Amino acid sequence: MTKSELVKMIAIKTNLNNARAEDTLAAILDTITSELAAGNAIQLPGIGRFSVKNRAERTGRNPRTGETLTIPACKVVAFSLSKALKDAMNG
Repeated sequence: MTKSELVKMIAIKTNLNNARAEDTLAAILDTITSELAAGNAIQLPGIGRFSVKNRAERTGRNPRTGETLTIPACKVVAFSLSKALKDAMNG
């Protein structure tokens, strides 16, 4: 599903016009992004949980040259699927 298809579905289900539905989606995505950037988790009932995890520094290898290099520590977003969504996907 593309963003425009998602906007269209939101507009239909909420009786909003496409512009308002797109603004609503943008606000939701901006909120999720800013909360995760601040290190906060987001729980969406029936969908799952987004959280921020710290990935430690690790050693990697350049596949082209075989040279060993250090991959710096970073933060990554983790997603845990809710039981309700898992059950819905698996029938």
